[in-house]
Amino acid sequence: MPHFQLAVLLGMTVALGPLALDAYLPAFPDIADDLGVSKADVGLTLSAYVFTLGLAQLVGGPLSDRYGRQRILLLGLAVFAAASFMVALAGSLNEMLGWRIVQGIGGAFCAVSVPAIVRDQCRGNEAARLFGMIGLVMFIAPASAPALGSALLVVSDWPAIYQALSGYALLLAVVLHFGLFRRIPARTPQQTPVRTLLTNYRLVLRHRLSMRFILLQTLAFSAMLVFITHASFIYQGALGLSNAAFSALFAANVAAMACLNLLNRRLLFHFPAVQIMRTAVRAQHGALALLVLLVVLDAPTWAVAACLVAVAGCMGAIVPNSLAGALDHFPNLGGTAAALLGATQFTVAGLISALSTRVAGEALLPIVLIMAVCSLGALLLANGAPRAVCRHAAEEEAEAAARSSGPV
Repeated sequence: MPHFQLAVLLGMTVALGPLALDAYLPAFPDIADDLGVSKADVGLTLSAYVFTLGLAQLVGGPLSDRYGRQRILLLGLAVFAAASFMVALAGSLNEMLGWRIVQGIGGAFCAVSVPAIVRDQCRGNEAARLFGMIGLVMFIAPASAPALGSALLVVSDWPAIYQALSGYALLLAVVLHFGLFRRIPARTPQQTPVRTLLTNYRLVLRHRLSMRFILLQTLAFSAMLVFITHASFIYQGALGLSNAAFSALFAANVAAMACLNLLNRRLLFHFPAVQIMRTAVRAQHGALALLVLLVVLDAPTWAVAACLVAVAGCMGAIVPNSLAGALDHFPNLGGTAAALLGATQFTVAGLISALSTRVAGEALLPIVLIMAVCSLGALLLANGAPRAVCRHAAEEEAEAAARSSGPV
């Protein structure tokens, strides 16, 4: 199957996450009025979804290894669609919270299946290029989700947003069944005892090189999530920009990631993914170190904004290469490795982001310092990574474990 078509289909699947997160943001006031709660209480539905989206991947990943990608992905879409429809019918905050948690479980099963499918089809630089193409499709979702939500609010009430999400998930299930799974080689699921699904995490945790990539991406993502959490304050509060300027600069961040993503795909034809990733991490940390200096010196707004765009742009070259590096060692446990990466990324980054709101308050310097510390950790991990990933190391570990402790 051509990589472009595969990337579009998998990108449409991963887009469920940003759509479920961002599409209903414009409806916060309407939901609060309808349910008789504050907007801060409505924000709990977002936190509940993100937290579940991270933890549920720990279940979905091993299940996709055991029962196959198609079954788990389509099950996730069915759960997501049903939960979205029930959110639209919610008459209280508790009902909405409960169904958002169920929706997060479905979203997690979908999210964890995508990198596992990529790992099943290719590896190394080829996998990094495919992750990059999926990332390009993904950039459309967070950029357009709030606008889609606002458009639905013009013609209907807030439940229409969740009804649309439910319909999208059902349509996507049909498209993936006929357009994807009938056209790619089927991976033979692992016919192993269910009790071994948990013990397979030990194989990933013991693989130092894979864990290096997982922790590196987690720290780089944490720096980015801290920025996103405080983006409104940074641009509109600290820098005093208008709503229009804020929207334009936020769009510039997305555009920078897309440009670095495209550049990364071209560079992968000439350089190893690890080398490109290391350069991108160094560039991001350099931009953050300069940003800290600019904030201390009270530099002009344009200089601070330029550094923030550079920091965001580097993610376009960090994420696809670190993903490929983390999963490259696990041809048979791609779902488990992807689950550990997703869960670690969401939970650690979420905790650091929440901590930053308490530590930084409404001060710009602590925010950028937290981002710089996260980036420094990613830099130390990147500098210790090998120039090229070793092959089949996890396979050898799995075989050794199988000989000593039974089936894996």
